[in-house]
Amino acid sequence: MIYLILSVLISSSLYVIFKLFDVFKINTFQAIVVNYIVAFIIGYAYSDVKVSVSAIPQQDWFYGALFLGFLFITIFNVMAITSQRNGLSVASVSGRMAVVIPIIFGIVLYNETITFIKVIGILLALVAVYLTSVKSNQSKSFEGSSLILPIILFLGSGAIDTLLKYTELNFVPDESISIFSAYIFGIAFVFGILFLVYQILMKKEKFEMKSIFGGIALGIPNYFSIEFLIRALKIKGIESSVLFTINNVSIVLLTTLFGLFLFKEKLENKNWIGVLLAVISIILITKD
Repeated sequence: MIYLILSVLISSSLYVIFKLFDVFKINTFQAIVVNYIVAFIIGYAYSDVKVSVSAIPQQDWFYGALFLGFLFITIFNVMAITSQRNGLSVASVSGRMAVVIPIIFGIVLYNETITFIKVIGILLALVAVYLTSVKSNQSKSFEGSSLILPIILFLGSGAIDTLLKYTELNFVPDESISIFSAYIFGIAFVFGILFLVYQILMKKEKFEMKSIFGGIALGIPNYFSIEFLIRALKIKGIESSVLFTINNVSIVLLTTLFGLFLFKEKLENKNWIGVLLAVISIILITKD
């Protein structure tokens, strides 16, 4: 249970760090790229199992790690921008509601049962994403664009959860959790640095030194958020549906409180209804 608690606390802190990037004018993408090399170094040093770069393609989990690395750099950047533009609660709910996607894939891939309650939960999740995303002072032309980032975050986070669970379940032994996590971050760094170098060479931007400090501050908790989540999924006696319920509900509530008390974010009545529906939908979807 300690791994689950740590995963919730650390995952929630990531949204706060993204918000602080905006406050201190830190280049978000540059910090994200740096964060991945920091996370890779921590994971590689932390792991008892060492796998050389040349031996990575021979690992059973290689293709899962490759695709996850691409999704990490892409969706992490979307999560950062969503936190800054739409608020912590919007980013949190959009990401956490993505639990409906692995539920759907579980029904298709693992022949899990589909019930009326689960269908209601999925529909409530979609409504919750909308209600937490839209503000009354937005024009109709802006409302549609304000939903783009939360929707991308919703779909991308769901893809990450689904692939992470599938790869962990079928290809990652207990002793390889740390090295598997490390190489996901390492691959994400490769994708990120290629794009960053392209931007710099095209003179679209310059590398800022404070991005290094931002990347370090982000990379340490980011690594352990994944490490602890995978270890929590390995705990015997706790069903994944129960674990995901506690994890997702707790992160939604905690990040909403962070937004209210740390950054004075204002939530309208319909935003509060969205947060409430988010909690209810997760409980319904993962209910046995």
